Amino acid sequence: MIGMTDLRDRAEPPAAPLLRALWLGLRGEWTAAHEIAQAHDDANAAWVHAWLHRIEGDESNAAYWYRRAGKEVGQGSTDAEGEAIARTLSDR
Repeated sequence: MIGMTDLRDRAEPPAAPLLRALWLGLRGEWTAAHEIAQAHDDANAAWVHAWLHRIEGDESNAAYWYRRAGKEVGQGSTDAEGEAIARTLSDR
């Protein structure tokens, strides 16, 4: 199972696209991370997309993507949410 610490410590991106989007987001590579999230049309991609907007401070856009993901708007730390996303994605 991959967690946020694992993603932060990796020198190379993970092969799984949505985990790669998380990895890129942790590095501030917003354009590349968003492109990956937008290339997938499912709830997990929408969740990653919401998380990215939340980190960027774009709460209204994040809220849109949370609705698309079928999730409540993220509360608490973005690290904790990122951990939950990473675990969900690595369990697939």
